[in-house]
Amino acid sequence: MVKLTVLYNLPPGADHEEFLKWRTTEHQKNNMAMPGVIKSDFYVIKNAWKQKETPYRYMTEAYYPDMETFEKSFFDPEYQEKLVQSLKRIAEPLFLISEEVISEEN
Repeated sequence: MVKLTVLYNLPPGADHEEFLKWRTTEHQKNNMAMPGVIKSDFYVIKNAWKQKETPYRYMTEAYYPDMETFEKSFFDPEYQEKLVQSLKRIAEPLFLISEEVISEEN
C-alpha cells in the first residue's frame, strides 16, 4: 500500500471554519474521486510531542493500492491542474509519499 501524507497550515488571514467546510465536503469528494484512492482521511493536528507548538495544523492522508496506481493518479496532468488550485488555499505544504512495509491490527 502507498500513502500520500500532506501536512500544511493556512495562509495568514484564512478562515478556519470556511476551510473546514471546503475541505470536508468539496475537496474530500475530489480526493475520493481520484482513480485508485482506497481511503482519504483529514485531521486537525492538536499537538506535537516535545514541542511547544505544532509545525503543522492540518494533515491529509490518501491511500493507494500500489506505487504505480499512485503515480498514474497523482501525476496525471488534469489532477495536477486541480492541485495547483487547491494549493492556493493552504500554506507551507509538505507532501510525503510512503510505501507500506508492514501493517498490523489488534
